[in-house]
Amino acid sequence: MKKNRKKMFTMLVATSLMGSIVVACSSNTPTDVNSASPKTTAGGTTAPNAAVTYPLKVDKTLTYWGELSGNLTGVKAAHADVPFFQDWQKKTGVNLKFSAPPTNQADQAINVLLATGDLPDMIEYDWQGKFPGGPEKAIKDGYILKLNDTIDKFAPNLKKFLKEHPEVDKQVKTDNGSYYVFPFIRGDDYLRVFQGPIIRKDWLDDLGLPVPQTIDEWYTTLKAFKEKKGATAAFSVVSVPRPFNELANGAFAGAFGVTRDFFIDNGTIKFGPAEKGYKDFLATFHKWYEEGLIDKNFATADGKSLDANMASGATGVTVQNAGGGIGKWQPLITAKDPKGILIGAPYPVLKKGDIPMYGQKDPASAPGGMVAITASSKNIETAAKLLDYGYSEEGHMFFNFGTEGVAHKLENGYPKYTDLLMKNPDKLAPAQALSLYIRGNYNGPFVQDKRYIEQYLALQTQRDAVSTWQKTDVDKHKLPPITATPEESTELAKIMTDLNTLVDEMTLKIILGTEPVDSFDKYMEKFKSVKLSRALEIKKASLDRYNKR
Repeated sequence: MKKNRKKMFTMLVATSLMGSIVVACSSNTPTDVNSASPKTTAGGTTAPNAAVTYPLKVDKTLTYWGELSGNLTGVKAAHADVPFFQDWQKKTGVNLKFSAPPTNQADQAINVLLATGDLPDMIEYDWQGKFPGGPEKAIKDGYILKLNDTIDKFAPNLKKFLKEHPEVDKQVKTDNGSYYVFPFIRGDDYLRVFQGPIIRKDWLDDLGLPVPQTIDEWYTTLKAFKEKKGATAAFSVVSVPRPFNELANGAFAGAFGVTRDFFIDNGTIKFGPAEKGYKDFLATFHKWYEEGLIDKNFATADGKSLDANMASGATGVTVQNAGGGIGKWQPLITAKDPKGILIGAPYPVLKKGDIPMYGQKDPASAPGGMVAITASSKNIETAAKLLDYGYSEEGHMFFNFGTEGVAHKLENGYPKYTDLLMKNPDKLAPAQALSLYIRGNYNGPFVQDKRYIEQYLALQTQRDAVSTWQKTDVDKHKLPPITATPEESTELAKIMTDLNTLVDEMTLKIILGTEPVDSFDKYMEKFKSVKLSRALEIKKASLDRYNKR
């Protein structure tokens, strides 16, 4: 990756110390600032207003719609009860009235919200990935504001950051150059990788086996786990709502040169399940399933069943996150077996010494997501300044580490989380306690700080796992966060629904053995009928436009 992306946070702090460009609060700001042309960028030439300090002096209450973090399910019922959101209002001087969809029902709820025509000032949502037609359609339909002029006038901190990080800037706007959200940005390359194969290291040691690297070594390991460790579901992953969903990140399928998704191969966009490598992957996993090495219930395995399998010792290999996987399961395993230890294993290859082709790695900016200002808002300037706070030096510290003295204390300049978060007196898990006082451990309108993950991944095995998973060639093969046009999005959505249904059917039937491996060729014909070729055309056109941004 380019040096400026690897050092995003360092540069952010350094430039902030040199002095931030700030703007003044104006009482007679026009509410219609949606007139910038596509060529107006966050790095434009419009001069900022005079300086302003937080908290702002405003007497209006702004409205904000967004989903409450899943980490807080059962802990707090509403944003207003969460200390972070209480303190955010105090620090910015902006009173907020929150509304939220029921947990995991944001997609349904936003349709109802938009249909009412009575929109809040701000909406937190994935406009690129989930809104039909994408952000340009949302702008055209009058739901959200095109933010070019708004950022230029009222968001100096975000404007400055994007100007200094052109690769990120490219990711947070549309092909037409429209900014549409105050984005979530991962401020260090290290934060972009957090998932990969996980294995019981104590079992390997007991059996005298090395950490597996090749598919053949994985086969030997799984057989030994089943036969000598009594692992009834030696390999298991979450398959709900999509069978082996982690394969989209190249886990195991990457050894055969494919993923469960679109990828780039020597400059050409390909769809993994339509390539021969996917057939080889299916043949291998069918063999493993037939020999009882894969969870017999893998087709319906959800998070709870995987948790139970890991805790009981039924499973010794899976694919999950360093935090939500190793961090969650290690204490459960230790409680049953004090010697039990989980580590991150390399992504598999066919030939020893090869670099894994693919692996999980998210973009520097979460494409499409975070906070939009609605086109009907009468409080555009205040909303923009509220959201721009997260990109300021003070806001950066608050979003990542919470209020000093409560959520963190500075130790030799390092913001160290307090025991309130890491050893919560109410017995909340760190992920839950952190989500009460910061947004650094999930997302939001700010730049995420690497020092969050250094503490959240409390175990050395977690940190080592991330380092192991980073050693792939994913940058050569992963598509950047490209965007389709509104018309293409509508067409692509239908194709992908049909395509994914076929891939799910093919994957399950061949691995379970209800259809022979050679039926793969029959599915290739079906892929033609659901217009895979057209999907590839749309992806190529989107990539061409992205490269011209």
